[in-house]
Amino acid sequence: MPPMNRLRTVVIWVAVLNLAYFGVEFTTALAIGSVSLFADSIDFLEDASLNILIAIAVGWSARGRAYIGMLLAIILLAPALAGLWTAWQKLALPVPPAPLPLTLTGAGALMVNLCCAFILARVRDHHGSLTKAAFLSARNDVLANLAIITAGGVTAFLWPSAWPDLIVGIAIAIMNADAAREIWSAAHEERRNAEA
Repeated sequence: MPPMNRLRTVVIWVAVLNLAYFGVEFTTALAIGSVSLFADSIDFLEDASLNILIAIAVGWSARGRAYIGMLLAIILLAPALAGLWTAWQKLALPVPPAPLPLTLTGAGALMVNLCCAFILARVRDHHGSLTKAAFLSARNDVLANLAIITAGGVTAFLWPSAWPDLIVGIAIAIMNADAAREIWSAAHEERRNAEA
């Protein structure tokens, strides 16, 4: 299979996996009032959108891909802002989420994101900022899911409070903002090279 078609197939599969688990995590987040699951579910939706955009733009010129990379960097800020807003609202009513559903849903998200990260690792150096965006997003999601599982354990056994969930939700927002910065830099460099 030609590299471009292979990349397109990979990102479409990753988009489908992300979209499917978005529904699971979003529903659970609403049911148990979890900031971290809400932030992560929005991130699943963002990842699905990101990978669909990559599938569309993969055959474009380097300059066109660089502009899409910049757009993706801006899109990556959406989950960060949504997570911060949810955390702010949770501070008004700091009820801890149910630890078992929090942990199990985080573990399911971890499995999905590990699968996506391994799939994307094989193509992360193709097509500049686009595949870098997809890989960084999947890698950050794995770290976020480990933190969600930890928050569930801490809430269940050490600190029955809303704070572990809030801290993880805010950390996910910060990680997404940092990934957006990295992708913006890579896309900006790609655009400069294309125009040189």
